[in-house]
Amino acid sequence: MFTRFAGLVGAAALILTAMAGDASAQMLDRKVMSIAEAKKLAAAAMEEANKNNWNVVVAILDEGGHLMYLERKDGTQLASADIAVNKAKAALLFRRSTKLMEDTIAQRPAFPTLNREVAMIEGGLPLLYNNVVVGAIGVSGVASSDDGKIAAAGVAALK
Repeated sequence: MFTRFAGLVGAAALILTAMAGDASAQMLDRKVMSIAEAKKLAAAAMEEANKNNWNVVVAILDEGGHLMYLERKDGTQLASADIAVNKAKAALLFRRSTKLMEDTIAQRPAFPTLNREVAMIEGGLPLLYNNVVVGAIGVSGVASSDDGKIAAAGVAALK
């Protein structure tokens, strides 16, 4: 009986030790983008589009890749909504400009063989706050180089 009890106590101690993990482990503090901030970034991007009379879609994703805000100007092609989201997803997942990915694809055409819906063409940028990715912006509707300019205007509004 005592052996069985000692075995149970030992097993419980092992389980508790495993659950406790590293004694120095701690939770991390993280900045999270608010919907107000997402709308502010989209407004800055749309201001750039409006200056040039460009019909575009602006998509803002949170750090988990979930759509926070999407704005489509009247007259923008319908496909641009999906493309803007997918540009933002690519920028978020790779934590870099989709322009860099577009350039890589030009040199290595096999690069985009992923099983996610991402658009590796200019117009997607990660959103960094204190050097931490807090989301991404994607723009679609005009030439990809112009989409990139609009996305950059949105990023510039991040404070």
